[in-house]
Amino acid sequence: MLSKKLQEEIREYVMSRQLLRQETAIGALIRVSEHAVSKADFIHKLSISLK
Repeated sequence: MLSKKLQEEIREYVMSRQLLRQETAIGALIRVSEHAVSKADFIHKLSISLK
């Protein structure tokens, strides 16, 4: 019973860390798009952040 509870908590921790990384990656990708060298590059970088 305790081992099952610990496994669930670890899984929740891993999922929450992954969600945090995904959320911060969006902002980083948008920030990178501000330094695009062309309009096409800007659109391409923003489209990556939408994925």
